Amino acid sequence: MIDHTHDASRASWVASANGHPQFPLQNLPMGVLDGADGRIVVAIGDCVLDARAALDAGLLDTLAPPARQALRAPSLNAWMGLPPRERRAIRHALFELLADGHPAAVQADRLLHAMADCRLALPAIVGGYTDFYCGIHHAVKAGTLFRPDNPLLPNYKHLPIAYHGRHSSITVSGEAVRRPWGQVAGDDGPRLQPSARVDFELELAIWAGPGNALGEPVPIADAPGHIAGYGLFNDWSARDIQAWEYKPLGPFQGKNFASTVSPWVVTSEALAPFRRAAMPRDASDPPLLDYLHDTQDQRLGGLDIELEVWISTPAMRTQGLPPHRLALSHAQHLYWTPAQMLAQHTLGGCNLRPGDLLASGTISTPDHSGDGSLLERTSGGRKPVTLPSGEQRTFLCDGDEITLRAHCGGAQGYRIGFGDCRARLAPAHPSPYSRDH
Repeated sequence: MIDHTHDASRASWVASANGHPQFPLQNLPMGVLDGADGRIVVAIGDCVLDARAALDAGLLDTLAPPARQALRAPSLNAWMGLPPRERRAIRHALFELLADGHPAAVQADRLLHAMADCRLALPAIVGGYTDFYCGIHHAVKAGTLFRPDNPLLPNYKHLPIAYHGRHSSITVSGEAVRRPWGQVAGDDGPRLQPSARVDFELELAIWAGPGNALGEPVPIADAPGHIAGYGLFNDWSARDIQAWEYKPLGPFQGKNFASTVSPWVVTSEALAPFRRAAMPRDASDPPLLDYLHDTQDQRLGGLDIELEVWISTPAMRTQGLPPHRLALSHAQHLYWTPAQMLAQHTLGGCNLRPGDLLASGTISTPDHSGDGSLLERTSGGRKPVTLPSGEQRTFLCDGDEITLRAHCGGAQGYRIGFGDCRARLAPAHPSPYSRDH
C-alpha cells in the first residue's frame, strides 16, 4: 500500500537523511543494537533512532499497547509477529516523529546515536531457516556444470524448490566466517581437509511475520501479510564438501558452517513502491497449480531491487585498492515470488513463526556480469577471475572479504538501501582430527 510515507517531497529533521542513498525518511528499516539488553533502532540517515528512548519520552503514545510492547523487546520477533496493520501504524508513527517540523528535533541528543558508533546484532532470534532455489539463471548455470544435458530437473518450474538449513550458524554482518573442515572426494578415496572451494551466494533474506497454526497452510493471496521484511543473505558454500556429500539428501556440511545476514530489515511497507510483475513464464512452461497462482501476485509479486557483490582481498587492502565489484544482479531474476515461496513452505501445514528466515536462493543474471557465486563466474573453478591487484580467484582465499549490497529506486525521487552484508573468511582451525589427538 503506497501512502504518505512514500512521498519523495517529505524531509526529515535529521539532516543527513535528506538525500541519503540508503536511509532517507521513506525507508526506516528496523534493527537491533548489540548489547545485553538489546534495543530496537531505526536507521535514519547517518544515525539510528532509539525506539525505547522515543517511547520513554512519550513520543509514540498513539500506538496501541502491543505495538509499544514490541518496540521495547530485545529483538524484532515481536514486531515481526504483529498484524500488518499494526506494523503499518508503527511505520506511520516513526515517519511523523522523524519528519521535518516535529518537536522531537529538540531531543535529538536523547533519541539518536551515530550509526558509525553502533554495532548491530542479529535482527531476530531465528527459529527456523529455509533456503530456496528460486534464481533460475543460477539453477541453469550450476546445473549445466553437473548435468550438461539436463540442467533443470523436471520439478523446477512446477514448485519452488527448497531445503531446511541450519539456523544456529546464521551470523550478522561483520562477523568472520571460518573456513570449514570436511570430507572431500579424491582420486584415492575421500579425505579430510579444510575446504579448498569456499564460495559466496548472493541471496535475499525474507523475514517471516505473523505465523500460521500447525496444519493450516497460508493461501497465496494472504502470503504477503506474513512477510515482515527483507534483507541480504550470503549463504556461504564449501563446494568440494557439498559435491561429495549432497547425493541423495542434499546440502549438509557444505552449507551449515555459516550464513551471513544483513542487520537491517527493510520493511514490506517500505518496498511498496518497488513492487513489479513476477518473472514472466515462457509459453512452454507448465501452468501453475491453483495454490501457487494469484492474479495480484503475478502483477506485483516481484521486487525491483538491484543487487551487488564486492570483494576485498588482503593484497588489495595492502595496496590501498578499493573493493572490486564482482557482480551486478537484480531480484527480477527470481523465477518464484516471495509469496509463492511462503505458500509452498506452508502447503503441507508447516507452521512458520515470527523471525523465521527464508532465503531466496542465488540470484544471478543470464550472462556472467551478475553471477551470484564464483561457481558460475569461474565455470566450476576452470576460468579464474582476475582482480585489480593482479590476483586471480577461482574460489575464496583466507582474508577475502565479501560484501553484498542492494538498493531500490531513483525514478520515485528517492532511493533506499539495505545496508551491507559483509564477512571476511578466516583460516580453518588446526585439525582436531589428527591420528595423535
